[in-house]
This record gives sequence, structure tokens and C-alpha cells, in this order.
Amino acid sequence: MERFREEMKDQKQEAYWQETGRWGGYEESFDPQAGVWASSNISYLTFKSLIQLRRTLNTGVTIFDCEERTLASIAEKMVNEMVNKKEIRPGDREGLLNSLLPNQSQSDPERQALSDGLDLQKFSVKERREESDRVEASMVLVGALDFLERPTVVFVRLKEATVLDSALETPLPVRFVFVLVGPSKSDMDYHETGRAMAALMADKVFNQAALQAKSTRELTDAVVDFMDCSIVIPPTEIQNEAMLSSIISFQKKLLQERFRSSEPSVHLDSKTRKVSFSSGTPPEDPLSRTGRPFGGMIKDIKRRYQYYKSDITDALNAQVLAAIIFIYFAALSPAVTFGGLLADKVDNMMGVPELLISTSIQGIIFCFVAAQPVLVIGFSGPLLVFEEAFFAFCKSQGIEYIVGRVWVGVWLVIIVVIIVAFEGSFLVRFISRFTQEIFSILISLIFIYETFAKLGRTFKAHPLILNYDHLNTTIENPWHPRVEETVIYDNATGNTTIIVNTIKPPYPNTALLSMCLMFGCFFIAFFLRQFKNGTFLPGKVRRLIGDFGVPISIFLMVVLDYNIEDTYTQKLVVPKGLMVSNPAKRGWIINPFGEHQTFPVWLMFACCVPAVLVFILIFLESQITTLIVSKPERKMVKGSGFHFDLLVLVGMGGLSAIFGVPWLSAATVRSVTHANALTVMSKGPKPVIEKVIEQRISGIVVALLVGLSILMEPILKMIPMSALFGIFLYMGVTSLNGIQLWDRILLLFIPKKYHPDEPYATRVSTGRMHLFTAIQVVCLAILWIVKSSPVSLALPFILILTIPLRMCMTGHLFTELEMKCLDADDAKVTFEEEPGQDVYCESQMPL
Repeated sequence: MERFREEMKDQKQEAYWQETGRWGGYEESFDPQAGVWASSNISYLTFKSLIQLRRTLNTGVTIFDCEERTLASIAEKMVNEMVNKKEIRPGDREGLLNSLLPNQSQSDPERQALSDGLDLQKFSVKERREESDRVEASMVLVGALDFLERPTVVFVRLKEATVLDSALETPLPVRFVFVLVGPSKSDMDYHETGRAMAALMADKVFNQAALQAKSTRELTDAVVDFMDCSIVIPPTEIQNEAMLSSIISFQKKLLQERFRSSEPSVHLDSKTRKVSFSSGTPPEDPLSRTGRPFGGMIKDIKRRYQYYKSDITDALNAQVLAAIIFIYFAALSPAVTFGGLLADKVDNMMGVPELLISTSIQGIIFCFVAAQPVLVIGFSGPLLVFEEAFFAFCKSQGIEYIVGRVWVGVWLVIIVVIIVAFEGSFLVRFISRFTQEIFSILISLIFIYETFAKLGRTFKAHPLILNYDHLNTTIENPWHPRVEETVIYDNATGNTTIIVNTIKPPYPNTALLSMCLMFGCFFIAFFLRQFKNGTFLPGKVRRLIGDFGVPISIFLMVVLDYNIEDTYTQKLVVPKGLMVSNPAKRGWIINPFGEHQTFPVWLMFACCVPAVLVFILIFLESQITTLIVSKPERKMVKGSGFHFDLLVLVGMGGLSAIFGVPWLSAATVRSVTHANALTVMSKGPKPVIEKVIEQRISGIVVALLVGLSILMEPILKMIPMSALFGIFLYMGVTSLNGIQLWDRILLLFIPKKYHPDEPYATRVSTGRMHLFTAIQVVCLAILWIVKSSPVSLALPFILILTIPLRMCMTGHLFTELEMKCLDADDAKVTFEEEPGQDVYCESQMPL
């Protein structure tokens, strides 16, 4: 029960406490003239009173968990704190104390005599604690005391709710006491401000927040949240009550956003100045350290494996089937594309078959045992850069590349066991947006560069010339390379030497058609992604077409290429059956001591250096992907596994090197896309996330289908490579969206008046923002130079150096506030149901 008392004067001009308001859910006001309580009504507050209340709370006295148990001792503690904080003068101490304490000789609790010259009011609020079904009260005392210099407030929360004698007309235990006093000659409206505080205490959300608050900041943030959900009526004349009817529906929307669960418990987040709700205990931090060997991994297993049965049964859903079809193509396209690229970079020592088998087998194992099976594992750009650099290094030193990978794998297993034993995954906390975005832009640029590099090589092999060699259209394959044999006879020895020369002549229109197929595939996929976020066609049909944009674009380009019979294009090369890419140089089992020459012993130990580099790449990609997929906004309930999943992923990669297949990491865009495909949205004009169908079957089936694709050689060999590079360009361009660094690079060329309403553009000066962008661009350029140089193996080490660089910038080059605006992890999860947004906007790590 909230009670509000104010000072009145009787015929003898004697001041007394008068309870003028009480709240038991709704407000009741007391009429002193009639001596009756009016009927209950909704509280209506002035906006000025809320502003004044928030301002005075910021500067006033707050006492939490006060152990006093009588009104006199509480009042004395309040006054002492006000003197200590210099809110009142020491000489005003006794006067204020006498004013606060009621006269015990008065028999009428509604008329408690006070000294003359006072104008005091008391409000009371009743609140029922749901956990104990106990009714507690709050007391609000406000009024004018002319001997005070300025208005001041005291907010007290008692450690235990206590019945205070003569405080209320009914003996209810009091939990909160609020006092606002000051001189009458002030702009403070004590009556309205007191009503505002009483209304706040009657609000369940604020009352619970006040009960859990640990600082004045948390208390004022709860006031701000109350104001955010309040409605202000402009000073316009209201002709009739019917004009106010629209307020009811508007208020319901505000309340629905505020109360997200039927029985919310409130947790105040002082950083975001919002009150968040959870139906149970706060979620366990998966990155917290236990201090025991493998403690984090054991926690991951216990947390997730209790849901193993539901991970199977929850997959019996039509949405899971749709996700399987979609993610299969999303996983197959990069596997085939990267496989072709990998074969070019490592002289066909590994290629499409090895990558398909590795993706399949490791994917199945991972989804069966992982703590976060929603992750999609696969090959990625950073690993491609490493494989290229490691192959070039081995070739220059005369080392067998495929054997060296075996020993790198051995060291990978050793490193990951040590890291997981010491719970090293907590280090992901130090990887800020600064580092993530530099890495993201680098990988996106690698995708885009490789696409145009491939197109350039096509134009170089098939240049646009005036006359081309005539083709023999009578043979089955007129595009087959021409073989020329040159016979050289040595008269002195009588020996005959036959030189066989394979000539791949330039073909007409090949370069132009390849360019059309590449850009056609890119633009169709890109348009269908935009189409998914548009308004044409019903939402389900639109999203279905958009989700299958990549396979649709590939299919259309295959049909186009198939129907243009008189122009050659390079097709995807897929060996028949389970055959390695280069059977002349390797098999499915790699001899760790050397395939064609003895592998030096010292190199077995030296391989620990590239193993550290590979581990850094897999650690960065996989842990950041897990962070993105496991955001609280997604409402996943089964937990994640930073420690255990890292052990499984790196351990499988290390052991698979003995079979000569690529190691894999968690692929960001594919994982985010998988999670979004399994997300269930609410109905209504503004859909929100209801849940994610967390299960293992979709990942297992997708991995199985990717493995079976190696048996689809008759179909896959019809896909033109240029179309796949169009998808490569699509993934590189779309991965740029949502990266704040890319947005700030574009702002370098945009006038200030068109800058977005974002903290990094509004709360940081334009020059400082551009300086921060320039530093990131310089780091990006250095990484690109290292990647393109003979020391490209050092790329992960150079990337790690951006972490201490960011730490040094804070406090020296940029203030804390500037860094919070420029480097805050404020990415918002968005889905296709929101116009103009898509799943790529939230992933800072492409693929």
C-alpha cells in the first residue's frame, strides 16, 4: 500500500500530517473537506514531475538494505546521511528530524500534529510479493520546510520489511521510505512529484527493480524505463472522452513490449538503461572459468547432453526439412568452389573430392557429439590463404607438403588439448569488434579479388582476337585440347625423340560468356536476396524464393550454358567415385615419415609453428561464430560449447590430416543462415523471435548429402566454374553488409548531414571517427601486404597484434566514451521479416 500524506492546518493553525493518497494497484485520493476517500482511478502524472523526480534522485541520498527497525531510527539515519552528503546544513538537522517524526500523543492517526510552518504530505503504496504472497508497503513523504535551502530527497530500502508504529493507518510491513522536502519558494511541485514517486512504487516492474538495485544509477535507470513506457498527452483541448480511446490500444502495445513473459523477473542492466526480463535464473556464462583442468569442457557436456533426446525429437518438424534443403545448397556451393580454388593453389594435392569427404565425415561427427550442433562447419577463406602459403613454403624448401600437414595436425591436437585443459576459450573476450571487422573485410576482399583474378585468367587464356582456329565440330568434344607430336631424329645416334605438346587454343566467346555467367549468377542471387525483403508476393512465397536464391541462380546459369552449345566454358572437375585429386602423388592414407622421400625429424618438431597459426585461425572463426549464433536475442535455451566444440573441431582436423583432407572451422555465414532457417517467429505486424528449433538432425543430414554429392559427378560436371565464381563474388559482397568498418569507410565519401543516426556518427566527432577508420584501414592494408608476400604464414600473428593495438588506443588516442561508440559490440540480430534487413547484416565474420 502506497500512502501519501501532506501537512494541513486546522482552525488553531496547527500543522498535522494528512494522508492524501494511497495506491493499492490504482490511486485513491482523500478529500479533507468531506473526510472521505474517492473511488479508485488510474494515476495521471505530469511530465515535469517525472523529470524533477529523476533529477533529484541523481543528486539525493540513497540507502540500501537499511537494518533499522523503527521509524525514529530510520529518520535519524536519513538525516545523518543528508548532513554527511551536505544535502542539508548541520543546523537544520534537528528541525528536519522533528518534522519527520509523528507526534505520538495524537490519537487520530490521520491527524498527527507537527510544528507550525510546515506543509507535509504522505502517500502509501501496497505491493504484494508474488514469491511469498506477502503484502508490503512503501511510504512517500513530501512537502515544504521553509528553513531548508534547497529541495532534497532520501530513498531508503529496508533490509527486512518492518511494521513501523504510527506510520500507516493499517499495520503493514514497510519496505521503502521516500522523503522529498525543500523550501516552499522553489520550482519543485512537491505534491505532483510525490504522486509520481508513489505511482512508481505502485508499478510492479519499478518496485522489483528498486528491490534489486545496488546503486543510485540502477534506481534512476528504472525511472527512465518507467518514463519510456509512459504516454504524454500534448497540451491540446480534448473535446470528449471518445478521443482518448486510441490511447488504450497504444498503451497495450507498450505493455506487451515491457512484459515479455507472464511471470517476469526483472534484471536491471545499467549499461543499456533498460529493464530486461527473464522467466528463471540468469543464464550461466559459458566462458566463465572453473579453475579446474577441463572444467569448461565438462560444463559444456553436462549443460548440453541433458537435452540429447530432445535434440532428436525436436527435428520432427517441417521447418527443419526446409532448412535441410536450403543449407545443403548453401554448404555445397562453397565446398565445391573452395575445392576448385584449393586444387589450383596446391597443385591438385587436395581438391573437390577431399573437401567434400572432409566436410561430410567431420560434419556428421561434429553434429552427433557437439555442444552446439547448429554450427555448420566447412572450409573458409583464411584456411585457403594458409594452405596456399604453406604449400608455397614447402615447395620452396623441397618439403613434401602433404606429409608436412600430417605433423601440423599432430601439433594441432596437442595445442587444442592444452588450451581446453586450461579453459583458454575465455580469451575470446579480448577479441573486440576492432579486430573482428578488420579480419572480416580482409576475407571479403579475398573473395572479391579471387573472383576477378579468375575472370582475368579466363580473358588471358581466351583473349578477344579477330581470328580463331577453326573447330572440328564432327568430333564428340570439339573443345578437347589439341595434341601435337614433334618427332626429332638424331642422325648421329639413330635415336628418335617424340615431343608431345598439349595445346589449349583460345576459343571464341569463351571469356565473354564466362563473364556473363559470373555476373548473371551474382546479380540473380543478389536480386533474390533483396526480393526476399521486399513487399511483392506473400511473405512465405517471397521468403521461399529468397532462401533458394543461390541454387536458383546456379540452375539458371547451368541451363543457359547448356543451351549455348557452340561456346566453350570451363566446367567443374569432379573425379568419379572415391578417388583422390592426384592419385599419381598421393593416396587416402599419408605416410607421416614421407611419401616419396624421408621427412626430416627436425621438421616434425618445426611444424608446431604453422600448427599455432592454423589453430589461431580456427579459434578466431569458430569462437566468434559461436558468439554470434548464441546471442541472447535468439532465445536459445540448450546452451553452447565454446570449450568442447573447439576440442572436437580442432581434434578432428588434426587427425584428418593423416588422410590428406582439409581441416575445417565453423563457417560464420553458413551457421548464421542455419540458425535463422530454424528460427520460429511470432505472428503479428512486428514479428519477434519465439524460439530456435535446436536439434542435431538437420546438420547431420546436410553433411551426409554433401558427402553423397561426390557420387553426383554427372550432374556436378555440368556446372560452369564461372557461375560458381559468381556465387563467390556474391558471398564476398554480401559479407560486407553489416560490418561497421565498411559503413564508416563509405562515410568518408558522404557529407556529414547524411550520416546515420548511430552512436559512432552522432556521439563522436567526424574527424575522430575518420581517424579510427583510417587506423583500421592501415591495419587492413598491412594484413593484405603480408598475405600477398612470401611471409604470408605470419598472417595470424599480425592479426593478433591488433588486439594490443586496440587496448593501447583506449585512453591514449581515444577516450573511453569514443571507444564505446566506435568499438561496441552493438550488432542487432535481424531477420528477413524486417524490410531491408537480412541475415548477413549481423555476421562480422564472412563464411
